[in-house]
Amino acid sequence: MVMKKYIVISLAFLLVFGSCRFREEEFVDFSDIEAAKGLSFRVLGQHETDLSNGFPDDCFLPDGTPVNAVGYSVETDSSAVMKKTTSTTATNIVQQLLKYGNQNRVIEIVGTYPSMTSDFDDITLSGKVMLPKGRRPKRMILVSHYTVCSNVEAPSNCFSLEGVLVKLGYGLIIPDYIGYGITANEVHPYLVMELTAQNVLDMYLAVRPWLKAVGMEPENDDIYLMGYSQGGANTMAVECLIETEYSDPQDSEYVKIHRVFAGGGPYDVKATYERFVVTDTASYPVAVPLVLQGMIKGNNLDIKMNDIMQDWIYNNLDEWINSKKYTSGQINKLIGTKVTHNILTEMGMKQTSDKVAELYKAMTINSITSYNWTPEASVYMMHSMDDETVPFTNATNAKSKWKNANILYNFGHYGSHVQTALRFIYSVQTLLEEEEKEMKKYE
Repeated sequence: MVMKKYIVISLAFLLVFGSCRFREEEFVDFSDIEAAKGLSFRVLGQHETDLSNGFPDDCFLPDGTPVNAVGYSVETDSSAVMKKTTSTTATNIVQQLLKYGNQNRVIEIVGTYPSMTSDFDDITLSGKVMLPKGRRPKRMILVSHYTVCSNVEAPSNCFSLEGVLVKLGYGLIIPDYIGYGITANEVHPYLVMELTAQNVLDMYLAVRPWLKAVGMEPENDDIYLMGYSQGGANTMAVECLIETEYSDPQDSEYVKIHRVFAGGGPYDVKATYERFVVTDTASYPVAVPLVLQGMIKGNNLDIKMNDIMQDWIYNNLDEWINSKKYTSGQINKLIGTKVTHNILTEMGMKQTSDKVAELYKAMTINSITSYNWTPEASVYMMHSMDDETVPFTNATNAKSKWKNANILYNFGHYGSHVQTALRFIYSVQTLLEEEEKEMKKYE
């Protein structure tokens, strides 16, 4: 287990983070509680969100589209008519998400915590804690978020869609990842699993004693893990990390998993990328440069990006992707092609070239299905057979790899990647409600 040093947050970090929008509403001033001082989780800001009238405007789908742009009405009548619908399926699911639970007010707390880089250097990262107002959370859910490209979509800067689960009385911990929040000037190590899993778990380890200090310790000390898309793969990597390195009850950093929810994840990065090349189609074109950059930067490979990527996109890499100004949907429009050989060079398309072989090796290392590990905790895994962004082969490879694990698979024709994200969160919500009803039978 890597030892991590506690770092004092510099004024520069606070200035960078000062651009975040905090709504001026009543809240408990957690940053001013004496018991929390000296802990590694440091509160930067907080505000209250009321979900009784729907999702706030700063809530986004996995393609960067504001949830409210989908168009729905918030009604209590089951016969409510959807308005301004761009996708009837999506809006109905959004409607159902908002109906669940009776805890409409959410306390959002943005803070920082210590973690590490791919070079094992110290780094301070940011993220958000979401709590039900006026009560201790039933249990904490550690969320690995789906792919975002603009810093506006980083959990510390917006209302994460998963935050609707607070309505059921749960608390959420949602890290930004390296490259977002206060580290937006850094390159995001996309799909570098072990590193991102550690970054995510480090936030939970920092927040756990803070919750106890401020009187918001959850009723149950075991946790849920949850994530969709990039977050789905990373959630499985977090489970692996916990079960292999944090599973000793005698250890002060012991973590107990209650259940895991993973949806639409690229569990096999190599197979995902190979599909781009073999089919010469990248339905989610931004994924190509994201994966390349993640593997090269995050694994310190001696490969030049412009050996693999066409100059026209390489020359725009910093503006389109690393500036964190554009959503994935906007970047896909800027790229303007789904033909892989228009994005990659001839060498990049040649699977037998030395450079590509080195990339494939890195992708294999960062594929959770390549790990010599079988999940121990109960897992719910969902994937749409129609997924145009994360190929369904990821789900079948995961099922084949973990055939002896305690995994409930939910594979079906659930529409696009974005539509299934909503279905996934709705499914998690339903499963949580069913679990509570089952527990009440034995009380």
